Amino acid sequence: MIDALTPLALAETVDLLTSPSDITGVLIEGLAKGSLYLMIAVGLTLIFGLMDVINFAHGAFTMYGAYIAGVAVLALGVGSMGFIGSLGTFLIIMIVVFVLLAVLGVIFEVTLIRKLYEYPTIFMILLTFGITITMEELMRMIVEFRDINNGQWDIGWDSPRQATLPSELGGTIEIGFLNFTGLQLMQILMGVGVVVGIWAFLNKTRYGLFVRAGVEDEEMAKALGIDINRTFTAVFAVGSGLAGMAGVMLMWDPLWDVNVPLALAVLLPAFVIVIVGGLGSFKGTVVASFLVGLIDALGTWAFQTGVITFTDIDQLMIFAILVVMLILRPRGLFGVKGQGDHG
Repeated sequence: MIDALTPLALAETVDLLTSPSDITGVLIEGLAKGSLYLMIAVGLTLIFGLMDVINFAHGAFTMYGAYIAGVAVLALGVGSMGFIGSLGTFLIIMIVVFVLLAVLGVIFEVTLIRKLYEYPTIFMILLTFGITITMEELMRMIVEFRDINNGQWDIGWDSPRQATLPSELGGTIEIGFLNFTGLQLMQILMGVGVVVGIWAFLNKTRYGLFVRAGVEDEEMAKALGIDINRTFTAVFAVGSGLAGMAGVMLMWDPLWDVNVPLALAVLLPAFVIVIVGGLGSFKGTVVASFLVGLIDALGTWAFQTGVITFTDIDQLMIFAILVVMLILRPRGLFGVKGQGDHG
């Protein structure tokens, strides 16, 4: 068996290294996946960086965003609006989902999470873990009661992607040796937009100044009159809204399914990215997101071409990055001692 597979693996690897179209294909897919991972993980980084809150409910916010967007695009008939109409409606839905999940995040932060800031971290972990279980079971009750899911795991409703994705985004675009889909281009542009938007929020806004001050020295920020609690609420709102936006993008991606287990499926790589990049480091999250995206794309290519026959090779490679980073650099790529310490 090894002798039979080795020539294939060697030939496919040589083809990848010598073919510009194959290399760029893996790179583009890696950038697209990295953009999705970035949208999922950046909110987690913001929340931890200032608040020292390990938010296990983050994946549930992404799952809710995917379900809300899926129902919205199907109810509005987005697929029949033409390319401009579909894309415009999709972006409006994304903004609405951001606002809804941000409001939900504010409610959770004010009524539940704020009460545990002075307690040990394990209390916050247990609270957010309980929140995510509650959110998951509530959504499972809703989708099964309405027969959206036929069974606990399989989607029984019309796939939002298949029913509403414009053909212009699903089709392949060829420019020289570049070969990519419109959806991949959209995902990359959204990732760039998130990076620019968060950078502008942190560096060009009043609340961004408060956030950075709180990260550097919370006690001094309080002494200067900064309302840290209000800043915490704003950060939690932005982080929750970004998680919902990521769910909207996943709703149209063929590699993800809109289902209840999506909450856990996105939470694990998000934590890997946050740890690899450095706890609380926005720059580290950006770099780690695209690093994990490229590794994921390479693993997918290896499986699709038969170089490796293990079905979960991409996930294995992602967690291998985590293990290597914890051994060589436990603080992550851009982690700083004391960053994210709260209380």
